[in-house]
Amino acid sequence: MLKRALITLGALTALLLLLAAALVVNTLRQGSRQVVVPALAPMAVDKAAVADSLAIALRAKTVSGLADPTGVAAEFEALHAHLKARYPLVHAALEREGVGAHSLLYTWRGSDAKALPMALLAHQDVVPIAPGTEALWKQPPFSGLVADGFVWGRGALDNKSNLVAQFEAVEALLKAGFKPHRTVFFFFGHDEEVGGQRGAVEVVKLFNQRGVKLAFVLDEGMAVTEGILPGVAQPIALIGLGEKGAITLKLTAQASPGHSSMPPAPGESAIGRLSAALARIDGNPLPGGIQGAAAEMFAVVGPELPFGQRLAMSNLWLLRPVVEGMLAKGAATNALMRTTTALTIVNAGNKENVLPGQAEAVVNFRILPGDTSQSVVAHVKRVMADERIALAPCCSAVSEPSRISSAQAEPYRQLERTIREVFPDSMVAPSLTLQGTDSRHFDAVAEQVYRFMPIRFKPEDLRRLHGTDERIAVDQLADMVRFYHRLLQTTAAAAP
Repeated sequence: MLKRALITLGALTALLLLLAAALVVNTLRQGSRQVVVPALAPMAVDKAAVADSLAIALRAKTVSGLADPTGVAAEFEALHAHLKARYPLVHAALEREGVGAHSLLYTWRGSDAKALPMALLAHQDVVPIAPGTEALWKQPPFSGLVADGFVWGRGALDNKSNLVAQFEAVEALLKAGFKPHRTVFFFFGHDEEVGGQRGAVEVVKLFNQRGVKLAFVLDEGMAVTEGILPGVAQPIALIGLGEKGAITLKLTAQASPGHSSMPPAPGESAIGRLSAALARIDGNPLPGGIQGAAAEMFAVVGPELPFGQRLAMSNLWLLRPVVEGMLAKGAATNALMRTTTALTIVNAGNKENVLPGQAEAVVNFRILPGDTSQSVVAHVKRVMADERIALAPCCSAVSEPSRISSAQAEPYRQLERTIREVFPDSMVAPSLTLQGTDSRHFDAVAEQVYRFMPIRFKPEDLRRLHGTDERIAVDQLADMVRFYHRLLQTTAAAAP
């Protein structure tokens, strides 16, 4: 009996050792996927002049969605006047068209009419300042102040720095005599923050009417992140291959109103019924996992991780449930893997001793590519399990997830090389953009659509997006100009 037990134990030990050896060997086989390119000698950039240009742009209160069209029009006109004055070569060499109310389309004609054009995007509009938070800003939100090495103001990160950097890069290229081989479009939307219906949608219609097909589009989205992914000290430049969709659902529960001294049975009041449904929705998120763009990202990042994390990422065939469970604990990594559920608004009742006849809640979902708005609604109905609660889309237009572009296509490789040249300390990986951008409207006219901003983001910078104390470092502005300058040199020029 003892002999048989020892043999069994020995066999199990041998199997475990073989398994451990297989895990280690498989880990060591996963080499780095980073492209090796020499760092680019930094081009000279007049940082003070770039900062001053952005500062002036930030003083234009181009807030989308305001109810004063005359006042908003004046702000956009002020921004356009600044661009004309600051970038004379751009406005002399490129064709400029107005689209919608205030969007701008610039065309830089290439020498080869047969080469598919490319397009760079940025948007002029900004989100409002949250009421009551103006005094919390260290610098007034529309001051466009340059202080302490930063340019301060709403739009510094989202997204006027991209706009100004692109103008600066083109002005410098024109000054140097550069002529593009392929045509380059620059589109600067005026309503991105409210869906792009009068800007991006209209310019895509214009492209369709003219038969314009694009090789690729580059818009805002991901960035050079620092300290975002646990265990990774090296900056990671993430290129968004696609973006999530969105749907907001309004839940309405009704019941007989009455006096609080005679409440109905538990779970039968409007608030009780709605609360139970919300608890079920919140506690049962849509299924997700390491798939799609997230799988591509972790495949590229995995070999750069510390050995323990690298081992786990390299052996998902065995450790997938463990890895996905750990990633689901982080807000950012969880959002990469699934359609997210966010309970955002609840309204019910108006007096402490009155049972309300109606209770309402609003739930926002960010839809992972592979899911749809219809599948989200079906999931909510199934999980909610209460046909007495009315369910309907509300608040904003439903947007489906975008197409996923290729991380093997040549435009991606050109982006990757340019990032490694300008940000040599960074690794580059594909990813998924969690928020909506104008670029999703370009899927119909572009072979590939990518989302990347040449800005360094640390965790504390994320709260500045649409938040208080939005700012960008002057040094970062110089790198942004270098990035767009180099990208246009390599992607718009003739192949060697």
